[in-house]
Parts: sequence; structure tokens; C-alpha cells
Amino acid sequence: MFEQYGHDAGPFGVAETLSKAKNTGVDGLVRSGILHSRGGQVHLLKRDELPKDWDPQTDARLTAWETVQYLVRALEQGGEQPAAALLKKLGSHADTARDLAYRLYTLCERKGWAQDALGYNMLVVAWQQLVELGGRGETRQETLM
Repeated sequence: MFEQYGHDAGPFGVAETLSKAKNTGVDGLVRSGILHSRGGQVHLLKRDELPKDWDPQTDARLTAWETVQYLVRALEQGGEQPAAALLKKLGSHADTARDLAYRLYTLCERKGWAQDALGYNMLVVAWQQLVELGGRGETRQETLM
């Protein structure tokens, strides 16, 4: 859906077809809190539309999409420390978020969506520093030894 429409509204039928190809449905995406559906139209929520009190550890329908959006928002609004704390909470879901952020950056660059590309690129570039600050995995120094 993002590749075709970005954050603009698109037809419900297209979203349903795309979601079914990924073994989910529009209703599930709405329940997960990443998609708004109304009047035959759907749109992916922008980062600033997502709940402020989200916690990945209590999210029953955690998606890679939302983990990326929340990580980018934390990095943009609070810097590396809040993003690193969130990264640590994500645990094993973090690696999928990193991969998706890179893919989204590439897509946004290709489409000329500079503002969206900037956020995803910022996350990809800061990733190793966030891992180190969050105490998740090896540090660069340990990797070199």
C-alpha cells in the first residue's frame, strides 16, 4: 500500500488484495493501529498519528511497519537515547525493523519522497549507535577484537 499511495488514501479493495497477499487483512491492520479505514478508503497512519503511549511489549499485534515508524519518531523527536531504549524493548523484532527501514529508504528515494526517505535513512545510519546505546548485541570494539 505504501509503495502505491504513500500516506494518501487509497481504495479499500486494493488494500485488501495487497494485505491478503501477505496473509493478513485490512481489519487486522486497522486493529494493529497502523491503518485507518473509512468510507471505502484506507490510509497508512503517519508517525505523528500513531499513539504516544505505545509500548511494543504490550502490543498484541506488533508489526514491522509500526516498529520502524516508532523508532524513526523516537529518533526525530528525542534523539538517540530514546530510540536506543525503544530498540532494546523491541528485542528480536529490531532486526526486521532495520531491514524494513532500509527497504523503505530505498523506495522513498526512488519515488522522490525526500521527507520520508530522510527519516528512514536517519534510522539506518544511526542503527549501530542505537544498538550500542541500548546495550543490545556487541559493541563495535568487541566486534574488532
